[in-house]
Amino acid sequence: MLQGFLLETKPCCIAVFIFLLFTRFWVVSALYAVWWAFDWDTPSQGGRRFSCVRNCTLWRYMKDYFPITLVKTVDLDPCKNYLFGFHPHGILVAGAFVNFCTEATGFSKLFPGLTPHMMMLNLWFRAPFFRDYLMSGGRPSRGPSRFCSILFYWKKKEGGNIVIIAVGGAQEALDARPGAYTLLLKNRKGFVRLAIENGTALVPVFSFGENELFDQVENPKGSWLRWTQECLQKIMGISLPLFHARGIFQYTFGVIPYRKPIYTVVGKPLQVTKKHNPSQDEVDKLHKSYLEALCKLFEENKLKYNVPEDTHLSFI
Repeated sequence: MLQGFLLETKPCCIAVFIFLLFTRFWVVSALYAVWWAFDWDTPSQGGRRFSCVRNCTLWRYMKDYFPITLVKTVDLDPCKNYLFGFHPHGILVAGAFVNFCTEATGFSKLFPGLTPHMMMLNLWFRAPFFRDYLMSGGRPSRGPSRFCSILFYWKKKEGGNIVIIAVGGAQEALDARPGAYTLLLKNRKGFVRLAIENGTALVPVFSFGENELFDQVENPKGSWLRWTQECLQKIMGISLPLFHARGIFQYTFGVIPYRKPIYTVVGKPLQVTKKHNPSQDEVDKLHKSYLEALCKLFEENKLKYNVPEDTHLSFI
């Protein structure tokens, strides 16, 4: 699980940083601390992308494990900027990570001239060493100041930048389980307003199979477990779904995701007219059009990817 990997790796990096301070290698942490102070705002200003990290062989093995496929439905103009709304969040967010944070599925060949930037919460960039790894794969931070890093990319006159947001976020992960097609999207309109204010085209993206990777302990709304998870999510900014899948040498129980295919389908862009201060009615209208486009994308492709014909998207 990507979220689990982050939760485990971040404290390890912090522990290494502190441990070095009490050894003869203390100068490493000391020098890094100075560098960190000068480099504090880099995650929200574009970060540092290294092609060697995005092209690492490890990601191809990860892609082949499920496997994961990136599907293009229309060509995108490399002279324009785009906002990809990724759905569903799932528990692993495997489709978003492999397709947009690596070159394992051939993003650059499918969308030449375009550079993807998968947004992540600010808290992941507050760990020494770990922050540099995140930025190297093209993952900028998503801060509270109206997505300042998003604006960094869109203000580039040459265009060609794609910002990817898992709109449902960590809260949607609490409903991620096989056969679930309920999206936390009904009242999430901030990304729509942002698109209008910057005149950036909205592109719906649906990742078929994203919710099939793990089973999750039943946590219906109103239950003590759901209440606890939602409280922790508000405090920590990340959710803690109780999930399980398979083990390394057996398929009965474990935390390794099931080997289920994922098909991440990129839809057609919704053209957006730029307006500095859009009214709520204008935001609502575009949001409705986005929901309709997302539903259309789902309906047109669901039979191809083994979703029952009587299954439809629902929004909360």
